[in-house]
Order: sequence, then structure tokens, then C-alpha cells
Amino acid sequence: METRLLFQASAKFISGVLLIILLLFLPAGTLSYWRGWLLIAVLFLPMLPAGILLWARAPKLLEKRLHSREKEQTQKEVILLSLLMFAAGFITAGLDFRYGWSRLPVPVSIAAAVVLLCSYGLYAEVLRENAYLSRTVEVQEGQKVIDTGLYAIVRHPMYFATVLLFLSMPLVCGSLYAFLIFLIYPLILVRRIRNEEALLTAELAGYREYTEKVRYRMIPFIW
Repeated sequence: METRLLFQASAKFISGVLLIILLLFLPAGTLSYWRGWLLIAVLFLPMLPAGILLWARAPKLLEKRLHSREKEQTQKEVILLSLLMFAAGFITAGLDFRYGWSRLPVPVSIAAAVVLLCSYGLYAEVLRENAYLSRTVEVQEGQKVIDTGLYAIVRHPMYFATVLLFLSMPLVCGSLYAFLIFLIYPLILVRRIRNEEALLTAELAGYREYTEKVRYRMIPFIW
């Protein structure tokens, strides 16, 4: 199992790197797009040691994170919309660089890279707190409600981390137009979260009481 899991994780990692390179640099028409390479670096270099650590210490959690086939129709639609958004955003960033539509200042890209790395730290803390985290919306055997740590502040800290992560990516690339496309992501998340909470309320013992205790889904005092 461990060898198979390592192979699956490595294949996803390599395919992810190649896909982002194609989506960014083909539209850019050049490899001399340093902000694109900055994104590749801050996006994928932290994944390598994190993936190795999960494989060595928490292979079951890594396997859950690799599993991405949704069963719910609503979640399938959410995944499709997210993929289309990502593709459109990265292609737009490459075209933006090629034609100089909206060159953002360099400090914006540097600051966005810092935010991206911080979102990884937040994401890692969520993984540490919740061993039931799966990429698909489901209730697992023996699953319990987690209501400590970040989960005592908001019900979906992982989604908050992904908002920071995904909204920082087009800014790292220096593209305002790509950022406007990525602003669709929080709207997509609202649909995912509403559907996920309906499932958890119906099938996970104690979740309804948890929602009464922790009022905010993703952003304290807002939603």
C-alpha cells in the first residue's frame, strides 16, 4: 500500500506542476516569466516535504487527500466549476504577461507569495487538528465532530486557508485580470459549504449542536 500511495502522490505532484507550467507559460509565449516561476516555487516546493511527511507519518490522511472523486452531484458541479476557473485564471495570467494588460507592482507579487506561504501554514495546522479531512464531501466511519483549535473559531478553517491560497496565486503572477477571475472561487465555496453542511447535519452525530456553538462558517463575524 505504501509504495502504491507514494506512486500516486508523486504522479499527482508531477502532473500538477506540468499542468500549471503549460497553463501559464504557453499563453505567456515565453519561459522568461519570473513571476510565473515564483508561483511554481511557492506553490509546489512546500508540497514536497509536506507530502513526504504525510506519507511517512499519516499515510491514511494522505490517501484521503488524494481521493477526489465526489459522489454528490452538487459537489461534482462545484469541482467542474473550480477546474474551469483555475484554467481560465492561469491562462489569463499568461496572456496578461504577454500583452502587458495589468502589470501589478513587484511588491504586490512578493506580498502575495508571503500570504500564499502563510496559507500553507494554516492548512497544515488544519490537517494536524482534523484527521478526518478528505477532499470529498462524505461522513467517514467513526468520524467525530472536531470543535477545538481553529474549529472553535470557524466551522471550515480549511476552506478559509484555500481562499487565501487561491486568491494570492494570480497576484503572485502579477495579473489583476486573473485575480478578478479567481474571485469566483469564494462564491463556488459557498455552494460547496452549504451542501456539505446539509450532509453533515443529517449524517454526523453532534454536528447540528456544533453549528449552534460555532456560528461562523469561514470568516469570523462575517459568514
